[in-house]
Amino acid sequence: MDVTDAFPASQLPRAPEYMPYKSGRFRLAMGLLPLDLHDWLEPDDRIAIELAEKERLLCERHSEVFAALPEALAGSTEVLELLLNYLPTRFAAWVRRDGNVLRNLVTQQTWDISQNVLHPLDLAGRLVQEDLCLMQPNPATGLYHLVGASLCFPTRWRLADKIGKPLNLVHEPVPGYEEELALKMDRFFVRLKADKPVWRANWGLIDDPTLFQPTGHGRKGLNTDITIENAGDTLWLRMERQTLRRLPRSQSILFTIRVYVRPLRELATQPERATELASTIRTMPEPMQLYKSLPPFQDAVLGWLDRVALSQTENSLPIS
Repeated sequence: MDVTDAFPASQLPRAPEYMPYKSGRFRLAMGLLPLDLHDWLEPDDRIAIELAEKERLLCERHSEVFAALPEALAGSTEVLELLLNYLPTRFAAWVRRDGNVLRNLVTQQTWDISQNVLHPLDLAGRLVQEDLCLMQPNPATGLYHLVGASLCFPTRWRLADKIGKPLNLVHEPVPGYEEELALKMDRFFVRLKADKPVWRANWGLIDDPTLFQPTGHGRKGLNTDITIENAGDTLWLRMERQTLRRLPRSQSILFTIRVYVRPLRELATQPERATELASTIRTMPEPMQLYKSLPPFQDAVLGWLDRVALSQTENSLPIS
């Protein structure tokens, strides 16, 4: 590829800012919204960095970040075909397809699709910043199982622990899932139509910005290194934009997960959002706080958020 064809990442959009905590009250819910397939995926100016990290993980820790059962082949092939059509059409300025050759002008990557060196879901996962999870119904039970995934950026779950399992066991650590969401989720998967894709957002607070985080749920011990004074610089908001769509040919369901990590200090100039996040944490049941590993720094982060919120109040007081 001629280096003059390169498309600068600086011309790509910055990652959007999602705020699933905006209501200020925690609620365990599916929270699904209609998805316009024109905006199915969201590449941004971090694409070169994140796809390079995917390549590293797939080279060094392949068995940890990729798995596909034999029954996943048809759905995986359909996922790859969708991406090979969608990317050069939706992002024609920097993703090009010439016959069997796909080129990304930002990352300078080229793939020859005709070689069949990689599993189709493995190749599909290398093309996008999103992680890709494929679900299919078990013929005996009708329940949807995780049959394949390219999962380079997990938020505290291991693919090896979940592959082949039904939805309720995939979500097994989530407090309240079995009682409040399991039946609703199973019904939704059965009823999801190919022309009615959806998306949702999720969030967490972390003390490590690393994208690959297969462990870390349920931490209890106090982290004394994180204080009210430095919480903004030592904690990060980890957001997930998740999409769900049924694949029309195989009837599998594709679940995409895009991870965004931003320093908490960005809320220092956004007192209203700091207030909303603090309120959401305070209204969260203790089991969920533990699941999200908030106890090690919960007092510190709430103190920091309260200070940010107080600054808004002080700035709004009339001068006497």
